[in-house]
Amino acid sequence: MTQSVLTPLLLSLKISVIATAAAFIVGIFFSWWVAFNKNKLTQFFSIIITIPLVIPPTVLGYYLLVVLGRNSPIGQWFEAVTGQTIIFTWQAAVIAAAIAALPLLVRPIQASFESIDKDTMKAAELDGASKFQLLRYIVIPLSYKGILAGLVLGFARAMGEFGATLMVAGNIPGRTQTLSIAIYDAVQADRMMDAHMMVFILTCATVVFLYLIHRWFK
Repeated sequence: MTQSVLTPLLLSLKISVIATAAAFIVGIFFSWWVAFNKNKLTQFFSIIITIPLVIPPTVLGYYLLVVLGRNSPIGQWFEAVTGQTIIFTWQAAVIAAAIAALPLLVRPIQASFESIDKDTMKAAELDGASKFQLLRYIVIPLSYKGILAGLVLGFARAMGEFGATLMVAGNIPGRTQTLSIAIYDAVQADRMMDAHMMVFILTCATVVFLYLIHRWFK
């Protein structure tokens, strides 16, 4: 495997793992909140969390540019702390991948949470279980298939993220050039052998992830 393929592959894995972990932490608590608190506020945020699935990736990237740009409060804070802008860094790629992956991670987890028998939850509450104990000892163990499905889907989405990542992280070889962006770059430069190899790797990874989901649910 050539360096031009290995470097974006390793960077994609790094970004995807961190993005999936971040999306999981947010997603598990968001799913808990929405699944067990049915009101207009949770319905509103449930719609908001779905937006990255339906808007074009470049539109999502534009919003992230506005939120994370040098003139935004988040961008100014990050620059004051680190001495550099967050735009065109691998951290920006992580944020883009995490936001893109979040809806696919949340939906199966939320569905699993909502399928839990409410009498079991009430019995545990009567026995003095706290909210955190309910989540740790009842909700998560009974929802492990949905959680695994969400993790696999979220990771696959993070690995394949292109549009939003290109907008906020750019195409800097060795720093922000993920596998998806490297494929685009290789095609533009007529490096078709590299493009074929990267497409094959990304396709195989997607097939493996989908196979794992099928096996778990079977």
